[in-house]
Amino acid sequence: MKSIRVTQTGGPEVLNLQEIPDPVPGPGEVRVRVTVAGVNFIDVYHRTGHYAVDLPFTPGMEGAGVVDALGENVTTAKVGERVAWAMQRGAYAEFAVVPAWKLVPIPDAVDDKTAAAAMLQGMTAHFLVTACNPIIAGDVVLIHAAAGGVGLLLVQLAELRGATVIGTVGSEFKVNLAKAAGADHVINYTTQDFVQEVKRITSGVGVHAVYDSVGKATFDKSLDSLRVRGHMVLFGGSSGPVAPVDPLTLTAKGSLFLTRPSLQHYAASREEILERAGEVLRLIEKDRLMVRIEKTYPLAEAAQAHRDLESRKTSGKLLLTV
Repeated sequence: MKSIRVTQTGGPEVLNLQEIPDPVPGPGEVRVRVTVAGVNFIDVYHRTGHYAVDLPFTPGMEGAGVVDALGENVTTAKVGERVAWAMQRGAYAEFAVVPAWKLVPIPDAVDDKTAAAAMLQGMTAHFLVTACNPIIAGDVVLIHAAAGGVGLLLVQLAELRGATVIGTVGSEFKVNLAKAAGADHVINYTTQDFVQEVKRITSGVGVHAVYDSVGKATFDKSLDSLRVRGHMVLFGGSSGPVAPVDPLTLTAKGSLFLTRPSLQHYAASREEILERAGEVLRLIEKDRLMVRIEKTYPLAEAAQAHRDLESRKTSGKLLLTV
């Protein structure tokens, strides 16, 4: 089969299309003929070595396709079924082997591209607003990168739960995207100080929670945007890793809560995966949640997809078609 392989860590140029043997599913595993693979920052972290992975490897932590073969003792999937998955590396290829418990059936009304685009980012947005820091009606929240893939979904899910949403973006075009997704206030951080704007919007009180996927460039100001006993949810680092934090800083700024969550701890069982992905796909099916797909690339152009993602100039989801 054709597969994108990484034999050494580095820049996008290390993503090479190669021919490798077709994978064989083991006990409890399923082989999927991949139709679409999602492109995510975790793929960049694997490629650069920021997250250590044994070499060589095939990137891609989410995808969609058709069940092609079953390993022993698989009872939750059948050959020919359309499925999607996340949290399993290997989607940048014509075939992927996935543990059966991680597969989610795709509703008939949802196409493969939308399903693949919704899995990792959709489940991430879902656990952030329902479990990590459960939003209740009346909360005021700050969402960074509000026009990005996760950001647009976060804005919509927070609005559905009754929150007042303040989003930050980096251009006027992205201001319009975030507003279209339902953000009540949108701050262009290239022309406005988001801490001052948050204080103005909240009459000096601050927000209940900050959802921050940017990291280094926004972290300190994010803490300053919180109200007393506010929640700082740091779930990414697109601008770089955050420096070590003295816990007394959290005390001084108002007995703040800080968490650095991972989807794998909030979708750790088949039941949790079906609950999170299932609700996301149902909302999509009912047109209550919209997934913005920015661009699709053929598998051979995975390196260009990574360059575009790292430029932080994209808005919405990037996909590889296989």
